[in-house]
Amino acid sequence: MVSAFVGMTLTLEGVLCLWIVTILLLLIRVRYFCLAYSVGLLGIVQFILNLFPGYAGEAWVGTAIRVVRELNIPALLVLVGLLHLAEGLLVRSQAASFAGPLFFEGKRGKLVGGYQMQSLWPVPLLLLIPAQTSGGILPWTPLFGGEAWQGGFALIALPAIIGFSEVTTGLLPQQKARITSGRLLAYGTVVIAFALASHWWTPVLLAAALAAILLHEGLIVLSRFEEQQRSPLFVHPQGGLKVLAVLPGSPAAELGIAAGETVMRVNGVPVPTKEELHAALRMQPAFCKLEVRNLAGESKFLQRAIYAGDHHQLGVILAPDEQAPVAVKLQPLSLLQLLSPRRSAHGVRGGAAASAAAGAPAAEASDAAR
Repeated sequence: MVSAFVGMTLTLEGVLCLWIVTILLLLIRVRYFCLAYSVGLLGIVQFILNLFPGYAGEAWVGTAIRVVRELNIPALLVLVGLLHLAEGLLVRSQAASFAGPLFFEGKRGKLVGGYQMQSLWPVPLLLLIPAQTSGGILPWTPLFGGEAWQGGFALIALPAIIGFSEVTTGLLPQQKARITSGRLLAYGTVVIAFALASHWWTPVLLAAALAAILLHEGLIVLSRFEEQQRSPLFVHPQGGLKVLAVLPGSPAAELGIAAGETVMRVNGVPVPTKEELHAALRMQPAFCKLEVRNLAGESKFLQRAIYAGDHHQLGVILAPDEQAPVAVKLQPLSLLQLLSPRRSAHGVRGGAAASAAAGAPAAEASDAAR
């Protein structure tokens, strides 16, 4: 709907140029597989080339220079902003439901619980572009394209993938998704504003291209900084066991136990360790009573019959302790490292190996791919 009024001049050569730059950036870092980086970089290159209008180059260099100069960077930046607005809305409505619990290697090697929120959304994008042959004339003039629209219009399918990946160890997934969503919506709005300004006043083009890259990097740096500053939420407190997650349809889910809460007593017995939890549950094989401390620090008392086949921990996934065998070690990855995960494996606890590739998109925070 928006593209019908925005319009875009996009050629096959331009699409190939975007793909080439995107793939080259992907070889450096997985998170660079995002339109914000490739369009921003091409915008900077175009601005520099426009400072030397007489330089044309030769052979394939000349062709590349011509293609870059012909790119409608403001229109592409509007597309970047729109995709991030869509991502912000999708993250707010769906990201928490894609959260999966993991054990992470935290500060000073201590193991902590956390969540990785990761998803890919296909976007059936249809762009309105000026037709190369005579066709129907639009009753309005789109924002971009100028006189090119006098020859008619056409629709071009440009399938896009919106990728999102984020890690949280200090907040619940719902809280993290809400914060990230708001920042993505703000980022998309700012990029669109810069793009429109650069369309009406060319000198703003450099600032718009830089904003697309630097603000995107700023979101990632800010997210990492906040995670480092926050105290881990999913660690065991004194005298209790912190709940990292609850299996759907399990006895714990039926009892109303939620992630972030703390199991304090089972059948009247304190349970400071997993071993004591198992022992307390075996005291009454057919019934259990629990004292659980919620996120507000208030105690709630729960009880339920235990049936044959029920999970041995009632379906509760606990935060890691010192005996946890493996944990994900986060690190930024390139495409080559991602395709060769064995070289990226790191031993954690007793020689057990945890593939860093499994946590790679999380380490990259915000969008892993678009």
